[in-house]
Formats: sequence, structure tokens, C-alpha cells
Amino acid sequence: MCLAIPGEVVEISADRPDIARVAVSGVKRLINIGLLGEKPVPGEWVLIHVGFALSKVDEGEAKAVLDFLEGIGKSYEDELAALRDSRIE
Repeated sequence: MCLAIPGEVVEISADRPDIARVAVSGVKRLINIGLLGEKPVPGEWVLIHVGFALSKVDEGEAKAVLDFLEGIGKSYEDELAALRDSRIE
């Protein structure tokens, strides 16, 4: 099962404005934000799927989704493992 998970934007790459460092449950990864019409800024939340930000979400919605995902267990752990193993360079 593939899930979209919320992550908080930590920083935008100075060299590549289409790449952001995002934190998801303590894991930080580079993701592509090029699909978003309005680019996020640090502190905002995005919904991530396979290394791409699909949309911006508000913090309350992001935290509710994270709480739900933590509650369903294995699928969430599998998605975090996939995020840890992913790389955008």
C-alpha cells in the first residue's frame, strides 16, 4: 500500500528551488516541490507521495493524519522505511 504522508518543510534548496528538505516523524529527506503551484516556505506542511509534494496542508490536518497513520501501524512503518531509503539528488 502506498500512502501520502504529511511532512513539515524545513528548508528550500538555494540551488534548486524545486527541492525542499522536509521532516516526517523525525526523518528528514529531500523532496520535489515542483508540482505545487504555490511554493511552501519553512514551517508549512505538505502532503508527500513517492518523493513529491502533492499539496500544501495546514498543520492541524497534518497532525491529525500523522496520528491516524501512527494508529494503523505497519503501513505507516513501511511508508517511513520507504522514505528513509529514498533519495532525490
